[in-house]
Amino acid sequence: MRVHKLTVAALAVAAGLSLTACQNGDDGTGSSSPSPVSTASSASTSGSDSSNSGSSGQGGGKESTGKNSGGTSSGGKGTTAGTGSAKSGAVGKCRTDELEITAKDNTIDGDPDGTVTVQLKNRGGRDCAIFGYAGVDLKTSAGSLSAKRTGEQANHVVLKDGESTAFGVNYPINKSGGSGVRITGLLVTPPNETKTVTLTWPGAATLPVTDGTGSPVKVGPVGNAGQGG
Repeated sequence: MRVHKLTVAALAVAAGLSLTACQNGDDGTGSSSPSPVSTASSASTSGSDSSNSGSSGQGGGKESTGKNSGGTSSGGKGTTAGTGSAKSGAVGKCRTDELEITAKDNTIDGDPDGTVTVQLKNRGGRDCAIFGYAGVDLKTSAGSLSAKRTGEQANHVVLKDGESTAFGVNYPINKSGGSGVRITGLLVTPPNETKTVTLTWPGAATLPVTDGTGSPVKVGPVGNAGQGG
């Protein structure tokens, strides 16, 4: 009986140890199980990001195509604008050598000042653009006298071959009874040009003597013939 009891006890101990080992094995499996799940979750997140990235890439591709389409459209607009610019660019500025420049007295009786109208006629065989103020100087017995701009708004003018535009030069009439300052010539430099032409002065022969506080001669913008114009 004693041997049987010892055997039973030994079996009980062995069974207990086996049960403990199984429990330890389950705990180990349980503790290692979250790690693969977490990894899978990370992989899923990564896969989701990758999918989003892929989706974004595809979306980006579409957006890029859209932008390219927009770019093409914009490019089309740009081409249109470019065509416009090309057309505008084709209309170069009027060169001095292409212009036939003449001057005539255009004073109206009763006006306080005299007016000379300077005409610019396009003889260049092409359309040309002209804008702004011409440089105007009077050659006088007292030296060169530069005309002062009136400050009026200038307009862009495109001259077809054979067409003309004009501007006015206003000057004070000598009513002093004295000899005044004798005018011997008119110098004209078209807007944005450096070459000057010399014309015969068609207006009154003299200017009144001034106190030198400023030029008494005024020039208007191209496109405005001035008084009597």
